[in-house]
Amino acid sequence: MQTELSKKLGVEHAIFGFTPFPAVAAAISRAGGFGVLGAVRYTAPDDLKRDLDWIEAHVEGRPYGLDVVMPAKKVEGVTEAEVEAMIPEGHRQYVKDTLAKYGVPELAEGEVSGWRITGWMEQVARTQLDVAFDYPIKLLANALGSPPADVVDRAHDRGVLVAALAGSARHAVKHKEGGIDIVVAQGYEAGGHTGEIASMVLTPEVVDAVDPLPVLAAGGIGSGRQVAAALALGAQGVWLGSLWLTCTEAEMSSPAVTRKLLEAGSGDTVRSRALTGKPARQLRTEWTDAWDDPNGPGTLPMPLQGLLVADALTRIQKYEVEPLLGTPVGQIVGRMNSERSVQAVFDDLTRGFEQAVDHVNRIAGRSGQ
Repeated sequence: MQTELSKKLGVEHAIFGFTPFPAVAAAISRAGGFGVLGAVRYTAPDDLKRDLDWIEAHVEGRPYGLDVVMPAKKVEGVTEAEVEAMIPEGHRQYVKDTLAKYGVPELAEGEVSGWRITGWMEQVARTQLDVAFDYPIKLLANALGSPPADVVDRAHDRGVLVAALAGSARHAVKHKEGGIDIVVAQGYEAGGHTGEIASMVLTPEVVDAVDPLPVLAAGGIGSGRQVAAALALGAQGVWLGSLWLTCTEAEMSSPAVTRKLLEAGSGDTVRSRALTGKPARQLRTEWTDAWDDPNGPGTLPMPLQGLLVADALTRIQKYEVEPLLGTPVGQIVGRMNSERSVQAVFDDLTRGFEQAVDHVNRIAGRSGQ
């Protein structure tokens, strides 16, 4: 599964794997793909340095990258405390009432949330980059579009390619104009922040709009047949995230979340603003239902919503309150039926890709040539 882009980056297969877990990122690269570590949860630079050191020690010299979250609109001189002060008291009370309804215990005295999304704030992402650029990363991706121009220049000065996610051809063109090297066309089916255009429509639109820039297809891809389809649509590779969540190397915080993922079907996700304030596909739970309830207060814009629910999500996860327990994941969750190693997933993808190509060749009368 080699393309011009995979050859440029020195990887065997044009499979780019986004993951918050260092062990998964390293395993993806060792398997012949390109592992990309999600940095949003690293609010302390030393924590990111520790995990990048670990990847360096376990990636066997293979290339890897980093994914950050830098909002398109910059807010100057605003501290986290000042942002939190913008949260209405009615929304705080709604969180308390919802947690009380399901009997969610309080955190122990002195215990703080382990899930702070201050990584959505630009100054935090910049501290992550200060750490990451000391490592031989080959790709910097931004989940919220084009990074600021100085960040793009800084990456290019170090020989690092820059990728940006796009949910429409219009967004993709803006990325191209901003000097981006790779566009990730993320379809409606994808987990996490995603737009409203399905991958089958979006991928060729973006390919045509940004030609000759390479495009990676994302959203709803979890088999070799789908990889072959993405390349047939003009993509130079695929960007996979959800598929790795049930891998044995994944360090999921809750066995109950893994079980829910394994049991879920493709119709058991929802695009909700409950997590961050922006539409993000995730498992549908009674928590997402509460925030989508028209009788509720509604969600707040990013980053207010994420700060509002941070402690609540930590409590839900710690005590495994199953009706409320969820995670970002795409519609491909319906294919995630068993825990497998990253290598086993790659074996399945490459085998399925070969079978799909052979099938198309037979239809085209080229079998055996």
